[in-house]
Amino acid sequence: MEQPNFDYPKESKKGGVLESASKRVRMIFSVMASPNRIDILRILNTKGPLTYSELKALAGFKSKKESGKFAYHLRKLLRQLLVALNKAERRYTITNLGKLVLSLARQIEERSIIESGKMYVRTSRHTIEEFNSHKIIQSLVREANLPLEQAHKITEEVENKIYKFQTAYLTSSLIRETVNSVLIEHGHEEYRNKLARLGLPPSEIIEMLSSEEAGRNGIDGVMSRTAGSVFSEHLVFNTLPKDIADMHLAGEINISNSGVWGMLPDTIFIDVSELEDGLDLKGRFLSVARLPAIKGSDDIISALPAMISLLSREASTEVVLEGVVPALLKNVKDPEDIASRFARALVASSAAPSYSSGMPVATIAVPADSLDAKQVNAILDGYRKYADATPIPRIGLALTGKTKDSLDHIAACVRSGGMISIGSSLRANSGMRKSVSGKTAAAMTLHSLSINLPRLAYESNKDETYFRAKLALMIKPSLAAMSMRKKTIVDYVKKGLIPAFASSTQMMQRGTSSIVINLTGARESVYNILGHESSGGAEVLQKVLKTAVDVAGAQGKQLGEEAAGIAMISDDSGTRFASIDSDKYGKVSLLQSQNTASYSQGMTLNGKEILSDKAAILECTAIDRQLNGGFAAGLDLTDLSPAEAKSAIEAASELPFFRPRVRLAICTTCGKRSKAAADKCESCKSPHRLAVYS
Repeated sequence: MEQPNFDYPKESKKGGVLESASKRVRMIFSVMASPNRIDILRILNTKGPLTYSELKALAGFKSKKESGKFAYHLRKLLRQLLVALNKAERRYTITNLGKLVLSLARQIEERSIIESGKMYVRTSRHTIEEFNSHKIIQSLVREANLPLEQAHKITEEVENKIYKFQTAYLTSSLIRETVNSVLIEHGHEEYRNKLARLGLPPSEIIEMLSSEEAGRNGIDGVMSRTAGSVFSEHLVFNTLPKDIADMHLAGEINISNSGVWGMLPDTIFIDVSELEDGLDLKGRFLSVARLPAIKGSDDIISALPAMISLLSREASTEVVLEGVVPALLKNVKDPEDIASRFARALVASSAAPSYSSGMPVATIAVPADSLDAKQVNAILDGYRKYADATPIPRIGLALTGKTKDSLDHIAACVRSGGMISIGSSLRANSGMRKSVSGKTAAAMTLHSLSINLPRLAYESNKDETYFRAKLALMIKPSLAAMSMRKKTIVDYVKKGLIPAFASSTQMMQRGTSSIVINLTGARESVYNILGHESSGGAEVLQKVLKTAVDVAGAQGKQLGEEAAGIAMISDDSGTRFASIDSDKYGKVSLLQSQNTASYSQGMTLNGKEILSDKAAILECTAIDRQLNGGFAAGLDLTDLSPAEAKSAIEAASELPFFRPRVRLAICTTCGKRSKAAADKCESCKSPHRLAVYS
């Protein structure tokens, strides 16, 4: 359709002077008198620049009969310089004068509403609507499930209160607050909880935007933290059974990653060699390139960044990838080429998001038993290049099998801040097992619910039998909550809310899942609080763990969960429990004696001590065998020389699973690493450092 010619002569002059200002203002007000012309200005202000056809359609002039009417309105706007035409692009834009007129029209509209004497509401949808009490009734019935008769009574009382406010700024949030206040006054706390609006107060948002964390992680981190806060509140007050929510708030249990706890699995296991048709996302993530089947080294290098980015959004803690290394090694023989390819793929994958600050975004399995030493060392060298380039790496390696010929390379990776785990069979970097009690390997594991064992020990009056009985009572509702969570997440998978995981595992057809309860502060409970530090502590700890495993297995069967287990792995519960218990009991001496502000999680071995005494290795092995869900065994190499670190890793290789670690400090000014004991950054001398384990 040909666009009408809107060229017009220049403004007429009278006595060599432009039209008077008063006449110009009258002309502009005549333009504002038409709702159609105001709509055109609004559309251009939000959608522009637009072509003639686009603007005509958006303004609602869709039939041919209305073309003349639209042209008339547009011509008026052009002549008063409220709209301009870019002749080169044939697109219309709103001018600064047009924006001023639009703003004035909006102010006049709002003021006329207020002056009319009626009550109008500024809604969360950014509109102004006349107050309508029927919407309160509808909300009470629909959202809170309040009986209709009661809804009418509550609404009448709310309406009376609102009229008494005589506020000049009535908002939908103020109305909701008033409704909730009336519900509380009438003892309807349950209905109020369903109706409560979730969110953050303005002060917290301002604080978040100005925080040091915002400077490190950018706006994306702020948005993620904000969303996590909203969903965390929804979980605790609207989703969890009341007894579980109260246990969490009281510090008896801890729910980690609460913002995504009710929506995502914790650890997922993916074998890329099973993706025969690639990662088929069907109608999901339409802006993401479709990944074909992985048949060789080039395929895995190009696919790995996209896979890690997609899957890390669908697990709250960790993604474990098998089959990556065999694909990388196909038709590639030169060790330097292997290392270079692997490093490039990892660097390209390093921007993947993470819901957990302590665990890797992804762990790549390295089947050392099926590779020769040169291949394993090439993979480790490539990983070290990535670790050297990344202040805090969030991609880890899980080596399975014999690593005797790679100890130097492993130690070098750990000293570079890399996250390496070594085990006789595949586990997540956290120590989480792929299967529970020898059952079928799980595609996903749910484990971010921890029990505060020191709290139980404090309340047991040094009675070990009573302590184990209280632990058994605590496990039952915890497993029930985890079982409920599993059903919700499986339902989300079926609905397509977790598409990459569903596609990569075909979980609904052949995948399984397990639920695991985590125990925090086991050693403090048995050795210190119950008083078995001098003798018999190891035996008592074994009895406690056996009780937990047996109760979890029996309770799991009653819930229809065959793969229910017990673990001792690291999450954020150790610090939270210690803080709450110190406030509650004033018993800080225990933590002070250990020079820590956190309860133990798993077990950390001293690299120097195990070279001369293997007692800790034997105890660690016994605990690992008892626990069917997982066990985090750490090996601290912080103060060891390269030769000592190599010997310590070799000695610890007797363990079923362990993670060698070095404590480092990352400068938040320049991003360089320093020794954890240093007072300031060794590179830029800044005192702003973040102490972390590798």
